Amino acid sequence: MRLREEQIRRLAEKVCSDLMAEALIVPKQGRNAVVEGIAGAIIQDIRREQALEKDAERMLDDTIAAMGRGAADIDRRRMLRMIKEKLAKDRKIVL
Repeated sequence: MRLREEQIRRLAEKVCSDLMAEALIVPKQGRNAVVEGIAGAIIQDIRREQALEKDAERMLDDTIAAMGRGAADIDRRRMLRMIKEKLAKDRKIVL
């Protein structure tokens, strides 16, 4: 799912509000700086996951091409999920 910039901003504001309400953080530079930092972290995580998806697709295509006719019986979605899980574990990304 692709989040729009305004959705990311609202999510970051909600996270910031919840953390402040629970007194888990005390902003030193103001609320806006905290929200921007949270939004930046969310965007960075989304980009890492998109890169992982592209790499998994490429690896799957390479594997299927290398297998030739033997690849006809492969469940592409299942294989893609397995590759993504392996890459995520190697890269320490939580899906």
